Amino acid sequence: MKKRSWAGLLFVGLVTLTGMLFFEGDLPAAAVDAKYSSDSSQFLTLANGTRVHYRDEGNPNGMPVVLIHGAMASLHTWEGWVAALGEHYRLVTLDLPAHGLTGAAPVGAEKPYGSEGFTKAIHAVTEALGLTSFVLGGNSMGGGATWRYTLAYPERVSAMILVNAVPPNRDWGQTPSTDDPKTSEQKAPPVGFSLLRQSWFRTIARYFDPGLLIEQGLRSAYNDSPVVNEALVDRYYELMMREGTRGAILARTGGWNSAPVDLSRLTQPTLIMWGAMDSVIPVSVAYQFKAHMPNNCTIVYPDLGHIPMEESPARTAADVSGFLTHHFEPQSQSRRPIQTCLE
Repeated sequence: MKKRSWAGLLFVGLVTLTGMLFFEGDLPAAAVDAKYSSDSSQFLTLANGTRVHYRDEGNPNGMPVVLIHGAMASLHTWEGWVAALGEHYRLVTLDLPAHGLTGAAPVGAEKPYGSEGFTKAIHAVTEALGLTSFVLGGNSMGGGATWRYTLAYPERVSAMILVNAVPPNRDWGQTPSTDDPKTSEQKAPPVGFSLLRQSWFRTIARYFDPGLLIEQGLRSAYNDSPVVNEALVDRYYELMMREGTRGAILARTGGWNSAPVDLSRLTQPTLIMWGAMDSVIPVSVAYQFKAHMPNNCTIVYPDLGHIPMEESPARTAADVSGFLTHHFEPQSQSRRPIQTCLE
């Protein structure tokens, strides 16, 4: 038998053995939906058949603020901000396709995942709610969805909030920042992100129990914050194990733009927020955004990681409130001072 045949048999054997040892089936969608939906949960069916989960909370007469979660996360990541800002603002959050209670798109749906699918989902939800002008913010992948949506619909976005946001190209993360010495440029990233870039792992990931990888990834991304408890780990695990979601995550495409992106076109007031201890997207990227965005306030939190709005919801929400009142309600009696922007 040829060496190539032996190698093929060995690979199949390893995959089979791995599947036997680490296989874990999906969780029923109905059970997961019942646990992680709330009285505020609403659902919208897109033109391609995808059912999007969203919430419309806070002050219905307040300025609308639409918030987009990061990769592997869900709208639950914004609950701290909804609680802190809801008295004054109208908070709209949604689960992007392949995430949360939105989950997988129907078979045959055209480009349901990635930047194009995310832009369509955001647009559909805001259209359904009658929002023609709103603040748009996002964390990590959701930050990338934020500036991409704003490039597509600049007239609809009155301001942006970029929280540890995905940059336009991977070169932005290659040069360590010299502006802030307390960074995590050398901190080990979540193992799961590295594995997902490997073709052999993607072959088995659809059937793989991600429990250990999720817990390690959360502790790394959240900078070992005490908010990483059993309930948080369970939330990420169960939403990822929701029927069809693992396969949808693996089918997601469009992480980087192939064409140059001119962020200087985005003249909206922009709040750039970053945890300096981010192990996923280094803080050097925050300074790149600062250099490219013409109308920004940039805040770096030296003790926070990749998910600052969950690690310290009160502190970060106060800065959001200060930013919005500064730009849109300068005479407000309840105006809160914003932390000093980086020069």
